[in-house]
Amino acid sequence: MTECLPITNEITRSVVELRDHNRDDRYLMMKRDPANETAKSTESISYIIQNLRAVYGEPPLPQGLVPLDVLIETILSQSTTNANSGRAFASLKRRFPTWELARRARVSSIEAAIKSGGLARQKSVRIKQLLNEIHQRRGSLDLSFLKAAPLEEAKHFLASFKGVGPKTVACTLLFAFNRPVFPIDIHIFRIARRLGLIPERCSDEEAHRLMDKLIPRKRYYEVHINLIRLGRKTCRPRDPQCEQCCLVEYCEFYQNSE
Repeated sequence: MTECLPITNEITRSVVELRDHNRDDRYLMMKRDPANETAKSTESISYIIQNLRAVYGEPPLPQGLVPLDVLIETILSQSTTNANSGRAFASLKRRFPTWELARRARVSSIEAAIKSGGLARQKSVRIKQLLNEIHQRRGSLDLSFLKAAPLEEAKHFLASFKGVGPKTVACTLLFAFNRPVFPIDIHIFRIARRLGLIPERCSDEEAHRLMDKLIPRKRYYEVHINLIRLGRKTCRPRDPQCEQCCLVEYCEFYQNSE
């Protein structure tokens, strides 16, 4: 669903300029009482958003996405790459132009359509079950009611399906309806831990709860997309490119490695 911007010389210059501009602020923040971690995180998040936007821009909100498309595409994205899940989703839509056709199909036909995405057997069963359960509960496959439903009810409805975790719930509500739920994927989880925004040992549910509180609601989509861009090219699992990172001034991981 998202693409990363390449690191260019222009971006590298922007990072250096931001680092010089914010150095004094960083030292003021480091002098604060270390027990007051919540206040520190709340204050630093405005700088984090500002620096990400300076480097990656402000991504436009998606428009006109079909909620069930988003839900199933996010399920396909689990435990695989964006490229693989994108191919699998495109193949699934070619094979079944409507979700009603997919619901009526055999699991083996769904599996064949998504084999390029990985874990095709497991995901085909989940997709078939999901479509049948939505139809049984709602009488159709239309999820547009989630736009106006109370937020907690919308989250609970989606989370009640097997294979739909916090990230999938959040992606569906944020991307399809611009509802204020912040999705955390593997890149964001890693970056948030390195920045000290969430504890090193933190469940998926707790991470979503903490980040929901930290990030301004109107910035959820922007921060989600820009953190993923940062995580794919710069804040990598191995060999992170810290000197090219626009958030290095606020990074506990970097400060502790110096």
